[in-house]
Amino acid sequence: MRRLGFAALFLAAALFGTASGVLFAYMGDLPQISALDDQAPVTGTRVLGKDDSLVAEFATEHRQPVTYDQIPQVLQQAIVATEDAGFWHNSGVDLKRIAVIVIRRALFQRTGGASTITQQLARSVFPKTIGYERSGLAGIERKAKEWLFAIQIDKRYTKQEILTMYCNKMYFGGGAYGVEAASQLYFGKSVTGLNLDEAALIAGLFQGNDSQNPYKHMPEAVARRNTVLGRMAVEGYITPEAAAAAKKRPIVTIGLTTTRSIAPYFAEFIRIQLEERYGTKAVYEGGLTVKTGLDPALQQTANRALDAQLRFMDKYYRGVYRKPARNLLAEGKTMEGYRNPRWHDPLEGEVLPAVVTSVAAGVISATAGKWDATIGPDGYRWTGRRAETLVRRGDIIEVQVGKLAPKTNSFAAKLDQPSEFEGAVLAIDNHTGQVLAMVGGKDFQRSQFNRSTQAMRQVGSLFKAFVYTTAIDRGYTASTTLLDVPSSFVAGPNQPLYEPKNFDNKFEGERTLRWFLEDSRNVPTIRLMDLLGPPAVIETARKFGLTGPLPPYLPIAIGAGDDTLWEMTSAYTTFPNQGVRMTPIPILEVTDREGNVLESHRPDPHEVIKADTAFIMTSLFQGVTVRGTARTAGAEIHDWPIAGKTGTTDDATDAWFIGFDPDITIGVWVGYDQKKTMGKEVQGAAVALPVWMNIMKPWIERRRAQLGDPPVFAQPGNIVFQMTAEGILECYIAGTEPGKGGP
Repeated sequence: MRRLGFAALFLAAALFGTASGVLFAYMGDLPQISALDDQAPVTGTRVLGKDDSLVAEFATEHRQPVTYDQIPQVLQQAIVATEDAGFWHNSGVDLKRIAVIVIRRALFQRTGGASTITQQLARSVFPKTIGYERSGLAGIERKAKEWLFAIQIDKRYTKQEILTMYCNKMYFGGGAYGVEAASQLYFGKSVTGLNLDEAALIAGLFQGNDSQNPYKHMPEAVARRNTVLGRMAVEGYITPEAAAAAKKRPIVTIGLTTTRSIAPYFAEFIRIQLEERYGTKAVYEGGLTVKTGLDPALQQTANRALDAQLRFMDKYYRGVYRKPARNLLAEGKTMEGYRNPRWHDPLEGEVLPAVVTSVAAGVISATAGKWDATIGPDGYRWTGRRAETLVRRGDIIEVQVGKLAPKTNSFAAKLDQPSEFEGAVLAIDNHTGQVLAMVGGKDFQRSQFNRSTQAMRQVGSLFKAFVYTTAIDRGYTASTTLLDVPSSFVAGPNQPLYEPKNFDNKFEGERTLRWFLEDSRNVPTIRLMDLLGPPAVIETARKFGLTGPLPPYLPIAIGAGDDTLWEMTSAYTTFPNQGVRMTPIPILEVTDREGNVLESHRPDPHEVIKADTAFIMTSLFQGVTVRGTARTAGAEIHDWPIAGKTGTTDDATDAWFIGFDPDITIGVWVGYDQKKTMGKEVQGAAVALPVWMNIMKPWIERRRAQLGDPPVFAQPGNIVFQMTAEGILECYIAGTEPGKGGP
């Protein structure tokens, strides 16, 4: 043993001498450690909502740097106990550990590693300079460089600074870099709130970020966590009893391997703009912070409302069940190995993916992680088929969650499926132009095409707003009468005679402008545009911000032109905002990692029409929700000021509703991506208005709690109302004769 020990010491001295020689030989080629002073951690761009909550993140490395004071003591102890027990006392390299490791290896004994926390940090910060070789002279050279770096780092920085850099730099699996990102990924909370069990798990991931990832390898994660707890007890940070008790507890994660944005279309919309201005590297590694006006609660309401309506339409208007797209058994996979991030704590009414486990006696059984779903005959009756013909074992289906039974981890469910219809929602603050919510389609994972900003769709009766605005602005009143009778018009130069029809193929005779707008009649609207002249109406539309093609032909009056939900919703904010349209603002402010403001956006007003014209038009749109095509809204929301306009194309390829209260305007579009009819009976009031109402109701309840009394639409002070002998309510500018001083 003495001879072996002497040989081992001789070998250690030889290795140390060789390493020293290599060290001095390559010392001049090593970069200065002072580079760490200016080395900012790679952090992505964080997009924040109105309440400063995280809406989205763009990053190659998901990282949220923390300070030393933010790292809880229990996590510091777990890391030091496991990775480098002598961290607080060594000089960056633990010579005693190195000697022990060398002797053990000389004796062919099983050994662990001798790298200190400082050495690991050096490898992580300067990987290319240090190298990756692990054997031979190249391996000795690599180790020598690593030691030199570690010693220099230890001399230049305090132990607290080194531990902080280490905690912010290292990788923890699942795309998470740094302890804060790891804490959010695995436990859904800040690192400051970690308990003993959670801290031990994260400390264990320093050496096994993939092989001990609890989302992939739970038994290995438990074993590694227990090792960390044991080391903490050995080093005296916790008692053996506390370690034993913690080892018995299960690892409880939040069940999400990726972070899903509540507004993916909005996030992508922001990302594209940022890349155009700052470049891809700055967006993914520059640590930008983007503040927006997005309202998370409103956004989630819009997500649910549109999804529910599209699924309802798929059953009601189509009623055709489509075979599931995937079967795990047919793919050669096991059902037990399938995981989905949406399986954590399902909510009643939500639609989730599930795996069919059996079909028997008319009952479909499925699993969604730890939850078991049961679909009885009532849950698939809408298909008109037997359970055995709908699904088979291993199919991935969609189920609507019914009442939860937490004690048995089960719930009753209804069979569902992705809708073939598409839709979009956009909400804008009337007074500032801030974008409050954006839904660009039914599923961002399937299609990143943003239907709220990119889709040019036929606007239908929404365009009538600009025809009537032009009329009111030119002296017509809400009580001016027109004829709704069969008519022929010259549509345009070298065009055949145009004989428009109303939606119901009926004619109402002589009625007021208010009546015709509320009932969305086509023929009198075209007659009005013919009287005003198409160029005048198109000029008005341009003032409202419409940029789509608008040829000066009469069919444009009833929506033959195309435009986006973005421009149409923005245009409608003009009416409740006293004739002023605010440019939509998706980004409020962009700052760099040091907090320097790179860009800032404030409300950008455009005076479009006179305040009195806007007031009268708002009154007309209120009539639409009380007596007109959107009267369903007025019947259900009767104690809050609302107004709006439905829109439907002749062949029902596009259905719209844009409505507003004094503070917010919400636009909804529903249709197919391809321009094909949704069905003869489909109208904006039937398919788009319900989405708007289901978004607006929760918004109103929130505003009612904040404001108390309902808000009111702005009213110009120079408007005078007068009832004529014929019983017609007229309004005009104060100080002038009726009909001469204004509308």
